[in-house]
Amino acid sequence: MIKILKFSEVSPEDVFGRAESTVNVEDIVTDIIYNVRKRGDEALYEYCEKFDKAKLSSLLVSEEEIEEAFASVEPRFIEVLTKAAANIRKFHEKQVRNSFIINDEDGIVIGQKVIPVDRAGLYVPGGTAAYPSTVLMDSIPAKIAGCREVVMVTPPSKDGKVNPVILAAAKIAGIDKIFKVGGAQAVAALAYGTESIPKVDKIVGPGNAFVAEAKKQVFGQVSIDMIAGPSEILIIADGKSDASHLAADLLSQAEHDKMASAVLVTDCSVLAEKVSEELEKQIPQLLRAEIARASIDNNGKIIVADDLRQAIEIANELAPEHLELCVDNPFDYLDSIRHAGSIFMGRNCPEALGDYFAGPNHTLPTSGTAKFSSPLSVDDFVKKTQYTYYTRDALARVAKDVAFFAEKEGLTAHAKSAVIRTEEN
Repeated sequence: MIKILKFSEVSPEDVFGRAESTVNVEDIVTDIIYNVRKRGDEALYEYCEKFDKAKLSSLLVSEEEIEEAFASVEPRFIEVLTKAAANIRKFHEKQVRNSFIINDEDGIVIGQKVIPVDRAGLYVPGGTAAYPSTVLMDSIPAKIAGCREVVMVTPPSKDGKVNPVILAAAKIAGIDKIFKVGGAQAVAALAYGTESIPKVDKIVGPGNAFVAEAKKQVFGQVSIDMIAGPSEILIIADGKSDASHLAADLLSQAEHDKMASAVLVTDCSVLAEKVSEELEKQIPQLLRAEIARASIDNNGKIIVADDLRQAIEIANELAPEHLELCVDNPFDYLDSIRHAGSIFMGRNCPEALGDYFAGPNHTLPTSGTAKFSSPLSVDDFVKKTQYTYYTRDALARVAKDVAFFAEKEGLTAHAKSAVIRTEEN
């Protein structure tokens, strides 16, 4: 049963402490990365057989496999995927940054170029659930950014095939190449390249603890989006909220993972009890009831705050991945929320809207990192290069200032390089 805590009567650790995995995966992942770097495709085939129980003849998903999968998916789902892709595209197109140039002084031009990374790598989880939503969320911003190639890796099932809905989403998103490999070995392949899988410049996408650790270890060799932890939801709700709605929303994250965190902060102790009762009614009805039960019992919390102002302070300290603001006039509170991955406004905006359909990205910072990190966006797939141009006369106007600054840092060659061009021959 979920814990109910009165904020004024418990310790900060009870409220703000986070569940941590006891699994030590660092050494295992280090060995996998080393093996893939040394043995390439051979190691990937072995890992597919060992972890996925799939004996493959090729890592690359063929065009025939993609078309066959697309044709096998029910038309209604293709229609929904297409609508979702359009919403995601519409939102992310607004994120496109433009290059700029400044030339408002004689003889001086400075500017910045915005350039997409050449090749992006997307990790799409498999295992207990297939997430075509992640395919759309991670690939569409890369395509909008203008990446020359978008490569996807995802683990195969035992029959050596990729889930058809994953391939259907990939076709709709326009992904260039898809490979049947998952886990830390897939991250290693994207980071270093193998005979089949090209080396990428950036790896994005969620995964289990082994995938997260692999991304952490290859960072620097390639860029990554973030080190994602278990899913999180925090709901701020007043006493007018519907307990059944709140329970359903809490469970929408709890069913992801036994380590997932579902938190309700309310100013109404009566609502807290009602939500607890409603959770007990709804959990047995879920397909993933065992996972949701473990998440709620071990990591779930209902925190009773003195008022909504205090509830918002608690939310800002926790900096959740998903934050639902279940109150009247939610826009009155929006400016007060400083730290959250994605905010869902009002009583008719369940977090599931963001997971699948609304358009804002669902790849979000977790574990409190929303205090300094942002959702996946077009920005993740571009880099900036700046440039400077001065004429001789323009340099002459500032050369002594540059040299003076350089000498204050003890860098006389820097100083000389500025003044030597303006000295009379």
